[in-house]
Amino acid sequence: MKKFVYLAILTSLLLVGCQDKIKEPEAEMKESDSSEFQEQEVHAEMKELEVELINTDGVGVGLATLKEKGDGVHIEVDAHHLEPGLHGFHIHERGLCEAPTFESAGGHFNPTNKKHGFDNPEGPHAGDIVNIEVKEDGTVKANFVNDMVTLKEGVANSLLGKEGSSLMIHADPDDYVSQPAGNAGDRIVCGVISAPESDRKK
Repeated sequence: MKKFVYLAILTSLLLVGCQDKIKEPEAEMKESDSSEFQEQEVHAEMKELEVELINTDGVGVGLATLKEKGDGVHIEVDAHHLEPGLHGFHIHERGLCEAPTFESAGGHFNPTNKKHGFDNPEGPHAGDIVNIEVKEDGTVKANFVNDMVTLKEGVANSLLGKEGSSLMIHADPDDYVSQPAGNAGDRIVCGVISAPESDRKK
């Protein structure tokens, strides 16, 4: 009987010793998982760009701030010395503002090949924005949201493509239907949208 008791005790001690030697699996983050996590963090950050607005004389008349948020690109305009009233406001396909005509900016930003205008059943262009209203004193402070574009690079609807893009204010209001630009008249204010120089060097 004593031998049986000793044997039972010895067996228990051996089992406890074996359990002590068994290591619990550790939750290790692989290098690839860590890189992916960091990349997601970078994309989660809201990118913000500042755009200088110039008139047909090449003189600065204000600034626009573009910020990527969950519901699209927010565009905040703060400008002065403009003609009072409603004006067409668009994003154009090239980041080149050569005064006085600004024809260098090309047509509307339109990566999906839509027709122009919010009231057009085959539209709108990704670069279409609602009219901007200038006060009697020639100033405007306004905010717009465009959910058809992005500041993320490497995608078709990015405003930071190879040729960049530009903001454009026109002399007349956009009628939201006429082709190709809503009968908005001459281009009177332009601003180049491009990635910060620090980003371009990467």
